[in-house]
Amino acid sequence: MPTIPTLKEAIQKIEHYCAYQERCHDEVFSKLKSLKLNSNEIDEIIVHLIEHNFLNETRFACSFARGKHRIKFWGKIRIINELKFRNISQYNINLGLAEITPEEYATTFDTLAQRNWDSIRESNIQKKRKKCSDFLLRKGFESNLVYDKVNELVKMAHGQNG
Repeated sequence: MPTIPTLKEAIQKIEHYCAYQERCHDEVFSKLKSLKLNSNEIDEIIVHLIEHNFLNETRFACSFARGKHRIKFWGKIRIINELKFRNISQYNINLGLAEITPEEYATTFDTLAQRNWDSIRESNIQKKRKKCSDFLLRKGFESNLVYDKVNELVKMAHGQNG
């Protein structure tokens, strides 16, 4: 049976947990719960983490939005949904999205769409259109952007083949 850490041990452990990677309040709360701490101890530790800048939800939202867009190529809808799932405030979600410039967003979207379109080995243009659209929607890009881009890719494909 795991031993319940002292408050000092728990603080050291959770500081390391937060320093290793940006965390949201929910992740830290769950981690503290798993250490079998009572709610007063959890509250005390969370206040300590905020006061010592180990826990900062604005910083988390900005880092999360930047990282998921630049590394996983997620669109705004998926980023928003994932942040909401983590109980991040709308204010912080907006600050996080502001980290992604419109130019960067458009470039990432265009590159991802073209790369996916080129990778789909499907001779039926309607099936190819659907596969590409579904992929971009799953990544969290806005449907109007997706459908406009896929239509553009279809026209370009017909221009080359016809």
